[in-house]
This record gives sequence, C-alpha cells and structure tokens, in this order.
Amino acid sequence: MKVVDMHCDTISVILNKKREGENIELREDILKMKKGDYLLQNFAMFVNLQNVKNPLEECLSLIDCFYTEIEKNKDMISLALSYDDIIKNKNEGKMSALLTVEEGGTTCSSLSNLRILYRLGVRMITLTWNYPNGIGWPNIDLSNKKGQDFHIPNTKDGLTNFGIEFVQEMERLRIIIDVSHLSDAGFEDVLRYTTKPFVASHSNSRSVTNNVRNLTDDMILKIAQRGGVIGINFAGDFLEEPKTGKRSRSKISNMIKHIKHIVNLAGIDCVGLGSDFDGIYQDLELDNASKMPELEKALKLAGFSYNDIEKIFYKNVLRVYKEILK
Repeated sequence: MKVVDMHCDTISVILNKKREGENIELREDILKMKKGDYLLQNFAMFVNLQNVKNPLEECLSLIDCFYTEIEKNKDMISLALSYDDIIKNKNEGKMSALLTVEEGGTTCSSLSNLRILYRLGVRMITLTWNYPNGIGWPNIDLSNKKGQDFHIPNTKDGLTNFGIEFVQEMERLRIIIDVSHLSDAGFEDVLRYTTKPFVASHSNSRSVTNNVRNLTDDMILKIAQRGGVIGINFAGDFLEEPKTGKRSRSKISNMIKHIKHIVNLAGIDCVGLGSDFDGIYQDLELDNASKMPELEKALKLAGFSYNDIEKIFYKNVLRVYKEILK
C-alpha cells in the first residue's frame, strides 16, 4: 500500500546532527521509507522562533540541508513541485519529497519572503507553531510564562491583518495552507478569508482526545466540506490523554479510534496521514516509516475496505495536491 505522509521533522534532526555530531536514529530515512512503500513524504522545515536569532536564515539552512539530502539519494527520491511531478517520479520508480515549512513566522511578516520560499520550492506552510507570530496565534503559546493548558483553546486571537493577506497570497501562489497548531479563532479566519481546500497536516480529533492540538468536530466537518484533509498525528499525547505525570504511548489502536471518529463524522474522503516522525515523543508502537504496513493491517481488521485504506494512506491527500499543486 502506497503511503503519503503530510508531516515529519526529519530534516531538523539531520541538520542538528550535523551541527552537534549527535548520533540519533531517524524514524524516517530513505531505506525505511522504501520498505514502507512510500509514494511521497512532506518534509517540514521546522523553526523554533525562540531558539534562533534569524528565523528566515534558519529556514534557508534547513532548505539547503533538504536539497543536499535529496541529491545524496537522487536514485530513490526526487523533489515534487506539482502533482504532475509526483506522478512522473512514481513512473520513474522514485519516491517524491514535498518541501514544507512548519512556522509561518520564518517569513518575518514579509510577503516577498513568502514568494521567495515558493520559488525555492516550498509548497505547504504551517501558519504557526507554538508561538504567536506576525500571521496569527496558536492554541498553545509556549511564550506564556503562566503555563499552558492543553484543554483550553484560544477562541479570541486569530489571524492578524497581515495574516489575512498572507493566506490569500498563499492561495494565489498555490501554497497549501496548513492549520495544525493554529488557534481555534485562526481556523475560523482561514475559513472566512480563503476559498480553496486547506489541510491540518498533523492533527487528530478533540472529541476522542481532549487536547487543543486536535480538531473539534465542527472543524473536521468544515475541512471536509472545503475538500481538505486531516493527517492523523502519531504523537501519543494527541492520541490518548496522558495520565498524571506520564506521557502516553502511541498505539495503533488509538490511531484507529481517531480515524473511525473522523470517518463516521465527516466521511472517508477527509482523512490522511501526518505521522510527525522525528518530531514527537518516541514511545511509539508504530515506531518508524518501515512499519506502515502494520497500520494497514490494523485498519483491515477494524473493518475498513481496501478502497477506504487507499484513500487514508494516499488517495485523499493526492486529491488535494492535484487540485492545488499545478
């Protein structure tokens, strides 16, 4: 079964390994992807705004690392700038890599920087991470010294005036808008000021697990009605509420619960995969990209048809990419 995964943080780990000489095993590497039968992986350029002096410069360093890794593995994987590139790469027996950015603040509130990132190959942007930026507010604000409550969403602070311009320019450029991490108010603003399908690349159901990084039923329905897709996040704490003082183990059975809820609520066409490999707590039952057939097997046992699993594993995301990435 082919796999399209909308989110991983592997490039950040690779760059940090190069800088610090750490020997960290990747959950997502070219051989694991090959074994897992990947068609396409979105590689996020993740920038922590609080840890860098110049977020755009850090983003460019990550993009350079991304292209270096693609060149090293060019016999097995190629860049995709459009849906047609994905099909071309597949026909040549190669996997595809989609360049994405996790933190719209890397553009430093500049539409010209957004356009430059597009010219460098960026085709999806997660509008915020866990800090406010010039575009808008997240649900969890790590700069809030009073602490974070993962049960209380931000329903007040949405997109800024610049953020409205930003998402409209993303649509014009055909960069996919990603609302994972965005505040609840920001979600509503994206819905209000855009017209094309958008995604939550790595988010789950808030009704199943009450965490503001997950989506309410209303959000899920609105993404589905817009023709977008939701990538199931493999992070344990987003799949099952952690017990006091402990992190939750990521279990396949809990992934199935979230998928079932979303499908029963909004239909089979709005669910995809967004593992967040190499960016999440590492106690994972499905612990790397080579193990994706285990999720396929579990979905079959849960009563999903082959056609349904194809949609979850790759067809739903490809449908959105075909519409936007032209």
